[in-house]
Amino acid sequence: MAISPAIIQNNSESSTPLAPIPIATGNIFPTGGGVRRELTTVIASTNTKPERCVEVKYSNVRVVGNGSFGVVYAARLNGSGEHIAIKKVLQDKRYKNRELQIMRKLEHQNIVKLLYFFFCHNDERDDLYLNLILEFVPETVYRVSRQYAKQRQQLPLIYLFRALAYLHHVGVCHRDIKPQNLLIDPDTGVLKLCDFGSAKFLIRGEPNVSYICSRYYRAPELIFGSTNYTNSIDVWSGGTVFAELLLGHPIFPGDSGVDQLVEIIKLLGTPSREQIQQMNPNYREFKFPTIRAHSWSRVFKSTTPPAAIDLVSKLLEYNPAGRLTPLQTCAHPFLDELRNPNTRLPGGKPLPPMFDFTNEELSIEPTLNRVLIPGYNDTPPSAGSSSGGNNNSATGSVSQKDKESGNGTAKTQE
Repeated sequence: MAISPAIIQNNSESSTPLAPIPIATGNIFPTGGGVRRELTTVIASTNTKPERCVEVKYSNVRVVGNGSFGVVYAARLNGSGEHIAIKKVLQDKRYKNRELQIMRKLEHQNIVKLLYFFFCHNDERDDLYLNLILEFVPETVYRVSRQYAKQRQQLPLIYLFRALAYLHHVGVCHRDIKPQNLLIDPDTGVLKLCDFGSAKFLIRGEPNVSYICSRYYRAPELIFGSTNYTNSIDVWSGGTVFAELLLGHPIFPGDSGVDQLVEIIKLLGTPSREQIQQMNPNYREFKFPTIRAHSWSRVFKSTTPPAAIDLVSKLLEYNPAGRLTPLQTCAHPFLDELRNPNTRLPGGKPLPPMFDFTNEELSIEPTLNRVLIPGYNDTPPSAGSSSGGNNNSATGSVSQKDKESGNGTAKTQE
């Protein structure tokens, strides 16, 4: 592998270039469907100090996923033996890369961690690729969800909405919540949100593209063409994922954008003029057949807990402002079983930590803290500590902050 120095533009709002970042060339990934067992060395930037370049050595590279975004490889770091994922994405040189910009700003236990990043050229053309070296999580909710009993429906839900609470608090909308983007450790049930290729900092008043998010999980305001939507589109998507866990199949399996709306209307009923205006104030077509809302209890099996059905109904509201917030979702009674210290994983293992909220998280909706966290009290901890290190108790110093509604710094490209 050869290294050639190059200036890569800083992926922040500043136009100041980073220090020269080497670009890897040569055959550094396997071809076809094989495994590249040879040791590969690349010069990569660290996540915390992008101006600092280090040698990263890895081997046993194989393809584990691909799509329109690019290719994902699994590999193993030399020395530590740590498993990693490498996401390789073609770069459009006309734009800054928002995925890298956003991932460098995120730090949360339920968001996949960026370790390093580097650039490389295609062997055949002069295309530039960004490679994100990420922590490796072995499975996705999409692949293992059919095996879920009630408790395994609760675990991914609380982790997903805890991640969304953090994301929305820092101003980021994910815009592509779906089972394939929810990584999960099947042994512990710990979930991590991945794939920020569609994510964006939302700014009030700044238009956004409405053709975003995978179809089955797309919020109705997007189908109605809203360009001033809020972070609530992620809440809708999370609600559809939860419904899919309960049903074993997508709740709104539309064949097209229009058919997707038909599937939603068949269940929620025809939206009123007021509801359409809440979703998109600029929408002027109101010619829909009148269809009555379907009873939620008839959508799910008779064995589905009433609290689960209630939660779905409060996430899948036409009015974006009427949906639960992520932390309200985490505090919902359906998840109370996880707050019981006697609850165990199947096989008797203790539950993984899920209530170790940081002080920043506790400041988002502090009135919910006593519901969210077993044994919560307001005793100030030492500076810089989290709200608690175990599963069933927490203390935290809560500083009142304005609740964030999805506003943040500017995006760089739609």
